[in-house]
Amino acid sequence: MKRTAVAGLLLLGLAAWFLLDLGQYLTLDALKAQQATIDGFYRANPLRVLAIFFLVYVALTALSVPGAVILTLAAGAIFGVTTGTVVVSFASSIGATLAFLASRYLFHDAVQARFGTRLKPVNDGVARDGAFYLFSLRLVPVFPFFAVNLLMGLTPIRTWTYYWVSQAGMLLGTVVYVNAGTQLARIETLGDIASPGLLISFAALGLLPWLGKWIKAAILRRRVYARWHRPRRFDRNLVVIGAGAAGLVSSLIAVTVRAKVTLVEASKMGGDCLNYGCVPSKALIKSARIAEQMRHADRYGLEGTDPRFSFKAVMGRIHDVIAAVEPHDSVERYTALGVDVVKGYARIVDPWTVEVAREDGSSQRLTTRSIVIAAGAEPFVPDLPGLAESGYLTSDTLWEEFVRLDEMPGRIVVLGGGPIGSELAQAFARLGAEVTLVQRGERLLPREDHDVSELARAAQEASGVTVLTGHEALRVENGQDKRLVVSGDGHEKTIGFDALIVAVGRKARLSGYGLEELGIETQKTVVTDEYLATIYPNIYAAGDVAGPYQFTHTAAHQAWFASVNALFGQFKRFKADYRVIPWTTFIDPEVARVGLNEQEASEKGIPHEVTIFPMHELDRAIADSATKGFVKVLTPPGKDRILGATIVGEQAGELLAEYVLAMKHGLGLNKIMATIHTYPTMSEANKYAAGEWKKRHAPEGLLKLVGRYHTWRRG
Repeated sequence: MKRTAVAGLLLLGLAAWFLLDLGQYLTLDALKAQQATIDGFYRANPLRVLAIFFLVYVALTALSVPGAVILTLAAGAIFGVTTGTVVVSFASSIGATLAFLASRYLFHDAVQARFGTRLKPVNDGVARDGAFYLFSLRLVPVFPFFAVNLLMGLTPIRTWTYYWVSQAGMLLGTVVYVNAGTQLARIETLGDIASPGLLISFAALGLLPWLGKWIKAAILRRRVYARWHRPRRFDRNLVVIGAGAAGLVSSLIAVTVRAKVTLVEASKMGGDCLNYGCVPSKALIKSARIAEQMRHADRYGLEGTDPRFSFKAVMGRIHDVIAAVEPHDSVERYTALGVDVVKGYARIVDPWTVEVAREDGSSQRLTTRSIVIAAGAEPFVPDLPGLAESGYLTSDTLWEEFVRLDEMPGRIVVLGGGPIGSELAQAFARLGAEVTLVQRGERLLPREDHDVSELARAAQEASGVTVLTGHEALRVENGQDKRLVVSGDGHEKTIGFDALIVAVGRKARLSGYGLEELGIETQKTVVTDEYLATIYPNIYAAGDVAGPYQFTHTAAHQAWFASVNALFGQFKRFKADYRVIPWTTFIDPEVARVGLNEQEASEKGIPHEVTIFPMHELDRAIADSATKGFVKVLTPPGKDRILGATIVGEQAGELLAEYVLAMKHGLGLNKIMATIHTYPTMSEANKYAAGEWKKRHAPEGLLKLVGRYHTWRRG
């Protein structure tokens, strides 16, 4: 049945109700006046009266019109408590379910398409605890019966769940009103039934499920802590394990709110990003970019030349950059801020005790109210025959190994075509190495759209990288000339190398600090709830060890939630918010994204429009000879709300910030278009993308009228 037919049927029923003034028959006075007649008819035709009453009740509740209370009283007056309760219970539940289904059929898809992103927390909550919420609402008749039916139809709750929970939740109220109907003659107004005292009692009943939930949570907490002895006093408010981005931010927040906090780090302060990831790789990329510009200076009207450089000097500069940034994350800085920084290995002994094996050989036990696990991640190394003996490198080890070399390895194989592998492959190729990039999947950067992957591949090949997609590494042959054997297109191929860099992803550090002994669940990461708590409500995890993202900025973002919940969770806890997460892959041209892209929107069934503005039409990009790439924005059909943005081009990571801000604060493309952008800058690409969207949604009818007006004005 088409939506228009269902809507027409409902409108017809509502029209009949109001035009025929059927509500006049469902008043307390009308019921009293007709009670004797109805009683007589019921005694003569009991089954017929029951059937008619049942159908009328179902129809009224399905149409969401007033009268259910009067009919419930009538059931008590006519049928008695037992029969009346049974009839009303089933009729009201079936009618409510029909209204629920009508709302779902007519409005669910449209509402979810328009507000799906904003409704995600509601949808997730209903999917998880929908029966609990519905039961609470049904227990309290203060909430309009029809509103609950219509609004729940917009959520993902199952129909059968909706039916039986509604019937169970409304049963007590049904009994009260049916029983009141047996004393119909004594009732002067509905207020005699729904007195303030009765409504307060129902409200108290509505709180019972929440009280039960709290008691259940308390029992679970008691059970999970049962085998541990809780200290009477604590040395610390918070102990943080790991001094990467998540650990540093967690400890900084703690000391800012005057908590006593200890930060334990087994290796280098600053974690992976400072020492092995973001900072050294960006320093390398900058040197490689300059080399590429020198080689192709003719693009700028200059004479191109092969760059002459010392590889040792390039790698030395990278370490100089690390050293320059290092004070921001140093022991000295955090100690001065008030953080107790301990260098050593931490092990969680029990939910409130952390044992630290210090660098000097001593050990220390600290009792603490809460713990934040921020142990980070490490490169994933596949179980590949011959790999262990090959002297392979990872993004963690290559910086120390390469700084010792006088010359750059001539042949470099990079295994993995994700962000890390793509960045390293292009950079070393631009510095003059013969680089082969091997990717098992069919395209580079597989999380991005196909057009982005194609541009990324073209950029690699333009930089001199040999790209092998759809090739799986089989083994490493370690002889005088080391070779990687790969399989692709049904054939094996050998690739000689002087350096093999494994960049197939990173895995969370999950062992060595007590998770197993405490029974803290792990999968690919530490398993946490939406508040970033583990099975122990006072132990949290943040950053790469918690997932689902492995970015420095998301680690810092999670750290706020983990530390605040750890310190103030007894008053208020905050759910980690992942609605607006940006990231950038720093190849040239850069690839930056926030929110949905086309493939994700399609996989999730989210209706969307795509607006693209090509960089080759941007004045500043033309002036800079940086015309590769585009700005791509996803919006709901006909709306300017931003679902996601992908930017490929010069300074894409910087340009993305405007979309991050817009999505975070609910600003649409119209707002971006109405904002002045300096000319000539790359940021104008965002404004022009908004302009492209506006052109497609111009009010053609109004413009035709305006055109006629101007024609008339010309005479």
